[in-house]
Amino acid sequence: MPRKKNRKRLVPGAEQALEKFKMEIAGELGILDGSPGMTLESALEKYKHEIAGELGIDSYIKNQGWQDVSSGKCGAVGGRMGGRIGGNMVKRMIEMAEKQMSGQ
Repeated sequence: MPRKKNRKRLVPGAEQALEKFKMEIAGELGILDGSPGMTLESALEKYKHEIAGELGIDSYIKNQGWQDVSSGKCGAVGGRMGGRIGGNMVKRMIEMAEKQMSGQ
């Protein structure tokens, strides 16, 4: 079961806005496809297995679970997931800041 990270936000109450933003980006990337009942968590779980398949470890994970997968392989899966979503979030924030600075 995934652990809940205990991160303290600089702006109280920003968690909901960040989750909404993450969902928006995941939707634009086709990760959150709007299927009935799909949540961000279930979409990310599905995406995680797609990446594991690309790395050739998905059948192993389905049979054995994640516990014996090397940290390098787990990091490769997590890096691809976080990099794609997080990178696009940062890109969008930079675009928003540039617009604000130019007065648009």
